[in-house]
This record gives sequence, structure tokens and C-alpha cells, in this order.
Amino acid sequence: MGSKRKSTVKKNKRLKKLKKTVYEEPEELKRAPHSFVIHRGQIGKSLLQLVKDFRKVMEPFTAASLQVYKKNTIKDFVALAGPMHVSHLCVFTSSDTGVNFRVARLPQGPTMTFKLVNYALSKDVVSSLRKQMVNPKLFSHAPLIVMNNFTGEGLHINLMATMFQNMFPTINVTKVNLNDIKRCVLMNYNSETKLIEFRHYAIKTIPVGLSKGVKKIVQSKVPDLSNFNDIDEFLLKPELLSDSEFEETTSSNVIVPQKLVSRGNIVGTQSSIRLSELGPRLTLQLIKVEEGLMTGDVMFHEFIKKTDENKEEAKED
Repeated sequence: MGSKRKSTVKKNKRLKKLKKTVYEEPEELKRAPHSFVIHRGQIGKSLLQLVKDFRKVMEPFTAASLQVYKKNTIKDFVALAGPMHVSHLCVFTSSDTGVNFRVARLPQGPTMTFKLVNYALSKDVVSSLRKQMVNPKLFSHAPLIVMNNFTGEGLHINLMATMFQNMFPTINVTKVNLNDIKRCVLMNYNSETKLIEFRHYAIKTIPVGLSKGVKKIVQSKVPDLSNFNDIDEFLLKPELLSDSEFEETTSSNVIVPQKLVSRGNIVGTQSSIRLSELGPRLTLQLIKVEEGLMTGDVMFHEFIKKTDENKEEAKED
């Protein structure tokens, strides 16, 4: 009996060690930015769906199935953030004045409050496209972040750029595996309107210089040959000798630098980069920057300007 008990204890220890090995994230994944995307207050179905859409954008380093209850406070999520390596908290709120979007760096701030000027849900964006590209494998890796025109006077612009950049993992251009870059987030700042356009795309690489018929075969798409007497007729059919309008320009063409999983893209040859929008679309305007976590000194406010004297008086109060 004693030997059986010892073997059972050893077995349990091995199982515990195995579980720890299986579920513990590698160090590089722990260092990657993680996020909570939540909502506060009363929101409608549309805004609730937007929260889910934004979680898809932040995958795989976000709590995709996080349950948010009325009794939960911001402190509850901050308490969970440490053990789960969460670095950013994204909060959608709705009020009589409109919808706000807050992004906070955990655990101590700063916090940025944006007005959500308008938005479109992912399902509406995708349904408007002639060619849709929705694949669960797209979300197995974090998106590439591309920022445009975040320049100008004011510390708040640099803070915005830094906050958004730090929400996504950095990429080592010398070591990156191009097969892992399946999505990108594009953010454009308009210095005149002070609006930020947020777009989310899937990335696809297509070989160029091939007719549609050859391309279908190369990419393992079984063609319909029922109307042809010979495959030569299919390959040499005039309307299949040129591809879509994307290949009429070379601005999106690149030389493939490494082996890709997608068929037809050969190292050293030209391929075209295609973007297919996934949504959601957001138009944001920065309203306020707070030094702390949802509180603290106001470092920037779009509508309220404080002098140095006002700031000193506020500190004394």
C-alpha cells in the first residue's frame, strides 16, 4: 500500500509540473502588451458589439471572453492586471453627451479620454466588401501597427503616439517571421480636424505576373473546366490573361524576402500586398489626458485651458 501511495504522489507532482509547463507563458509573451477591453455604465447592443469587435483587434493578447458585471469596479480589473501581465485598460462608456473611449496605462497611468465621433461595426464593414477575407487564423498573432502624421506641437500628440504604439508588441525587423504578420492597424491623425481615423485590415500576399487561370491552379483553387475541350483553352483564354486592377500599378508590389506559407509566393519574385478591411472603423478625438489612472493632474484638455496659476491653485485646494 505504501509503495502505491508514493507512486500516486509522484504522479500527481509530475502532473502539476506538466500543467505548469504547459500553461506558463514564455518570457517574450509575458513582455508583450496585454489588454482588458471593457465597458462601464448603461450601453446599447451596438456599443456592446463594438467592445467585442475591439477585443478581436487586440487578440491574441487580450481577455477575449472577459465578463463585465455592474458590481465590478476599475480597481477590480487593476487587481487582476498584475498576475495576468495586463498593461493597458480600454474602456467604452456612454452618456447623454455621447460615447467616450478611454485608454489607460496600468497600473499608474496616464489615462487618455477620446470622444468617439463615429464608428462602424465589423459586420457592417465586412458586409459592404465585394471580396471578404475573414479567417480565424488571422487572429493568432497580434497586428502590425502603422501610424501616420502623429506630428505637431504639443506634448499630447507624442503621448498619443506612444500610448497607441505600446498597446501592440514591437517587431524586430531582422528576426520577424512574415507569416506571423496577418493583420495591420492603420491610424491617421489629421492635424486640422484633430481627428484620428482607426482602421483594421487583413494582409494577403498575391503572386503577380500570372494570368487568373494559372493563379487559380498555383493557389490550389480547382478551376471549372467543363466548358473547355483542353486545359490550354482555359490557360490562354484572353479574359484570363490579366488580373484585377490591383496589378495595373506596381506601388503595392514587393520582392518576397523569405519563404511564405501562402502558395505561389516564391522567394525573390514579385508579389502584391492586398489589404482587406476587417473593421471596426473608429473616428476619435482626444479630449483629455490625465497623469494618473482615471484621475490625477490634467496634462491636456481640448476645451479647458488652465494657466500655471490655475494649476498651482488646484494643487493647493
